[in-house]
Amino acid sequence: MSLIAWIVSFALTSLFWKWVLSWGGAEWLEGWKAFFVIDLFAGFWSAKQIKLYGLICWIGSGIWFVVGLIWPAMRFHW
Repeated sequence: MSLIAWIVSFALTSLFWKWVLSWGGAEWLEGWKAFFVIDLFAGFWSAKQIKLYGLICWIGSGIWFVVGLIWPAMRFHW
């Protein structure tokens, strides 16, 4: 994956998680919509649980983004 594609991919992922955490996305996703968008078990989660999952995923993808910047071969494992 090229550097530009790597950065755009992370930016889009970050925008999604920012929406979930700060802009009311967790409340909108709560219920059956979370089942399709986030995870099979997310359909049973509250908005707070969806936000926690989003925060953990955002931190993890941020770490992986930095690893991919430093070591380009790791970009294909995302």
